[in-house]
Amino acid sequence: MTVWLAACGSAGSGSGGGATNPTAPTISSQPSAQTVTAGQTATFTVSASGTAPLTYQWFLNSAAVGTNSNTLSIMQTPASDNAAQIFVTVSNTAGMVNSNTVTLTVNPVQASTANVLTFHNDVARTGQNLNETILTPAGLNSSNFGKVGFLQTDGLVDAEPLYVSNLTVSGAQHNVVFVVTEHDSAYAFDADTLAQLWKVSVLGANETSSDDRGCGQVTPEIGVTSTPVIDPHAGSHGVMYLVAMSKNSNGNYFHRLHALDITTGAEISGSPTTIQATFPNQGGQTTFDPKQYKERAALLLLKGVIYTTWASHCDAGTYTGWIMGYHQTTLQQSSVLNVIPNGGDGAIWMAGDGPAADSSGNFYFLDANGTFDTTLDAGGNPVNSDYGNAFIKISTANNTLSVADYFTMHNTTSESDADQDLGSGGEILLPDLKDAANNTWHLAVGAGKDSHIYLVNRDLMGKFNTSNDSAIYQEISSNGISGGSFATPAYFNNTVYYGAVGDSLKAFTIANAKLVTPPGSQSAATFGYPGATPSISANGTSSGIVWAVENSGGTGVLHAYDATNLATELYNSSQAANGRDTFSDNKFITPMIAGGKVYVGTPTGVIVFGSL
Repeated sequence: MTVWLAACGSAGSGSGGGATNPTAPTISSQPSAQTVTAGQTATFTVSASGTAPLTYQWFLNSAAVGTNSNTLSIMQTPASDNAAQIFVTVSNTAGMVNSNTVTLTVNPVQASTANVLTFHNDVARTGQNLNETILTPAGLNSSNFGKVGFLQTDGLVDAEPLYVSNLTVSGAQHNVVFVVTEHDSAYAFDADTLAQLWKVSVLGANETSSDDRGCGQVTPEIGVTSTPVIDPHAGSHGVMYLVAMSKNSNGNYFHRLHALDITTGAEISGSPTTIQATFPNQGGQTTFDPKQYKERAALLLLKGVIYTTWASHCDAGTYTGWIMGYHQTTLQQSSVLNVIPNGGDGAIWMAGDGPAADSSGNFYFLDANGTFDTTLDAGGNPVNSDYGNAFIKISTANNTLSVADYFTMHNTTSESDADQDLGSGGEILLPDLKDAANNTWHLAVGAGKDSHIYLVNRDLMGKFNTSNDSAIYQEISSNGISGGSFATPAYFNNTVYYGAVGDSLKAFTIANAKLVTPPGSQSAATFGYPGATPSISANGTSSGIVWAVENSGGTGVLHAYDATNLATELYNSSQAANGRDTFSDNKFITPMIAGGKVYVGTPTGVIVFGSL
């Protein structure tokens, strides 16, 4: 327990010329009982009057804990102080008076049942936390909800924060928020007290974070851009996997896969590993050039393998569509695939979304503009294995990466040429759905810059047809989203939520195993570039709240909507007076919700919202 005392204070007036009878102290405002959570600060204050100088002596369970201040602050209050009796003695030359005795109540850190271990909550990337019991639509408004703290970091936070509940760190149990930065640092914070538990740098010796490579998409530095993934059962205490970019004084660039013990931040055995790759093509082989790429899409952990997917710096230089797998225990490369080995472009962006995985070990993603071979082989696949601007299904069978299926629109070449590709948006997998004939469908949904929503059958995605898109399961080109998608949708309670550029946040219900248009509800607010990736908090199927961050040219706005009707806004961070809840915005931000709090990345850390 650390006790801090405020600066010495006194009340009342001096004795004045000729006064001979000092006035004894009296207390005009008594201390108030305090209730805090273990680790938080407890503050007690008294107001007194009488002839100066007044002397203050505070007592905790009859033990003196400070002198000469009208305020007592107990920092990082221990659980052992629960039910402590607090009072203060105020004295001067004329006498002494004791305040009322009040009780300090110290509640234990609440055990949380929520874990957020990967981007958008699960490998289907649905964005729903169904274990939120504190936040409810009925109790959410700017009078009782708002900014409760800030997790300060040393750089831009582009990755979604992650969360592990009931984790033992330094011998004590904590609910922990994990944050990574573009300055190549990783942090762990106590979610209840907001205290920093550990911080580590993942830079190599004599290295710095990368410059922005002449591209304004991630600037001024590139370090850890993508959302890590956590396996709480790996290693001795749980492991967080992340990819960091750096450079040395000779101008060489590096990407490394790190595995950090989540209780200390220490690298586990074999970590880090430098990312390198080659892949065969018609010219012999193509080689991964680290300076041309950044890891933008979130990491995927699937059946013991960490999968990385690679994006370019703007559209500069030579780049293609790389996917690499690394064994999570040894960190050794286990598989490599390039989906445009004989062409150009094809970066994997998805606005920070990660590949989404099904229960059979396949994963899915949206590929950006690039070469697509419109001449097909006998199986309907591009003859040169170039899959630019496609919704792609990857098989991991036998620890080998291969394209198992795909869909691309009939005008894919002209879309790529016009920079109207799918790569700007992310995908999610929907739960099994039944149509009116009781058929079960396995579906995925994604959208990009062309403002079409593509709903694909994961068992038969549709491939490529030069004339039309009739082979796709469902394509929504009108009455859907009215801007390009530079974000990831969310799913909750038979509804898909989209936040396109310049568009309202929209809710599309599902009926007969298809999206219903026009949307069933939409927000009054519109979201400028890059739109919004919504996240959902709910208690099972009830108390659903849709959270979305608006990028508004420097100042971000966190919005909360009733999931059953987006026309009902419950809260936004611009409502409170005097800018109480304002924060600086980031370009691509996904809010994370856990334990009654909402975490939003900013250029200098993570703002935390919760009950006031």
